Amino acid sequence: MKHNYILPLFLLFQILFLKIIAFFPEIVERFYSNGIYPIISKALRTILGPIPFSVGDILYGILIVYCIYWLYKNWKTSWKQKGLAILSFLSVFYFLFHFFWAMNYYREPLFEKMNIRKEYSDNDLIVFTEKLIQKTNEIQFEITKNKNNKVVNPYTQEVVFDLTENGYDNLTKQYPFFKYSIPSRKKSLFSLPLTYMGFGGYLNPFTNEAQVNYKLPMYGFPAVVTHEMAHQMGYGSESECNFIGFLACIKNDDLYFQYAAYSNALRYCLSNIAKKNEATFDQLKKKINRGVLKNYKESEVFWEQYDTIIDKGFHAFYDQYLKANQQQEGIESYSKFVDLLINYYRNRSF
Repeated sequence: MKHNYILPLFLLFQILFLKIIAFFPEIVERFYSNGIYPIISKALRTILGPIPFSVGDILYGILIVYCIYWLYKNWKTSWKQKGLAILSFLSVFYFLFHFFWAMNYYREPLFEKMNIRKEYSDNDLIVFTEKLIQKTNEIQFEITKNKNNKVVNPYTQEVVFDLTENGYDNLTKQYPFFKYSIPSRKKSLFSLPLTYMGFGGYLNPFTNEAQVNYKLPMYGFPAVVTHEMAHQMGYGSESECNFIGFLACIKNDDLYFQYAAYSNALRYCLSNIAKKNEATFDQLKKKINRGVLKNYKESEVFWEQYDTIIDKGFHAFYDQYLKANQQQEGIESYSKFVDLLINYYRNRSF
C-alpha cells in the first residue's frame, strides 16, 4: 500500500533538509536554538525535573524491550514489510530527535559567538599547560594542605547537583546566554552499562534530563555534571560543552568544582602534548603535584576495571555518530575544547 512509503520517504526528506540547513547556521540559531528549543527544554524540565529518577532511562528501557518483542513477533513477515516498518519507525524517531534537541548540532559555532580564535601553536599549548599546572597545584594544595594527597570530594552527588547552579549563576553575570534554569539532573539508571561503554553521562534528547554516571570518581564528578547541563542549554558540540562546563566550574565559589575543572582541562592538555612530544610531556608531568597525579591514577584504575571490547565498539559507533552530526573530529572533538581554552585565555588570567 502506498501509505506504507510515506514515512520512509519523509526520512529521506529529513536527511536532505538537514544537509541543506547545515549551510544556514544563523537561521538555526535564531529560530530553533533561541526560539523553539528553549520553550521545549524548559517545558520538559518543568514537568520531569522534580521526578527523582530518570524518566528517560525508563523510556529507553521500554523501547528496547518493545523492539525485541516486535522483531520476535514479526520475524516471519517479508523483508520488505519489515524494512518499511523499521524505516517508518526510524523516520519518526529521527524527527523527534531533531525537534526536541538535535537541531542544535546545526547552530552557530560558539567560537564565532564569543569571538574566539581556533588556531594555536605548540608553544601556545605548552605555555597554557604550564599555567594550568600552576593553578591545579595551587587548588589541590589549598584543599589538602599537602602536595602528596589526592583530592577527596566530601559531597554527595545530590549536593554536587545542587551546587552546580552557583557556577552557572556566576557565569551568567558575564555571559547572559549561558543562563541555566529549571534543573533536571539525574543519576542514570544505566550507569553500569554506561561505564562499560566508557561514558560519563549523556543528555536524553527526548526528556531533556542530564543523565550522569553515578559510578564515576567523585573528584571529577562536578565537571561531568556541568558538561551535561551545557547540552541541556542547547549546545551539541562536545568540545563546546567541555568548555562551557569548565567555565561553570571555575566560576563556582566551591574549590572542589574549581579543582574538577582545572584538573580535567590539564589532563586534556597533557594528552595533546603527549601525542606530539613525549619528552615535553615528561618534563611537564614532573611539575605536577603528586596528589593531582594520584587523582589521575584513580580515574585510570577506575576505567581499567571496565575496559573491554564493549567500550571500544561503542566508541567507534559514537565516533561515527558525532561525525554525522557536524563534529568532523568525531570522538576527538572532546579534546578540541583545548583550542577554545587556549585562545579564550590569551588575554585573560584564571
